[in-house]
Amino acid sequence: MWKYLLAWLPMVAIAVANGAFRDLWYGKRMSELSAHQLSTAFGFVLLGAYIWMVVRLWPPASVEHAWAVGALWLVLTLAFEFLFGRYVARHSWQRLYHDYNLLAGRVWVLIPLWVAVAPYLFFRLTA
Repeated sequence: MWKYLLAWLPMVAIAVANGAFRDLWYGKRMSELSAHQLSTAFGFVLLGAYIWMVVRLWPPASVEHAWAVGALWLVLTLAFEFLFGRYVARHSWQRLYHDYNLLAGRVWVLIPLWVAVAPYLFFRLTA
């Protein structure tokens, strides 16, 4: 699992670059909610392409292993998001939870779910 732990690190860079792209380019040209939703869509595609590459390079040994990789990446993603957001960026818990409010049109929750499920889906597609 060590290689999958290390393979998660570029996902942070992808997410940060995606957020920077939103903030510096299209986020100024549309509403904050629309920019959030578009950024989530871009993140879905970018992370999907990267995860596809990782699964092709290092195929999980089994369906269970693919789910374990997804679970590891889910835990790392949520831990990073909440720990970094709270203790480094100094965001309030309310602000951190805000992006997970589907009823308010916040779709960020799809990203951690995608990171969890994508290894299994791509494993099944390549098996």
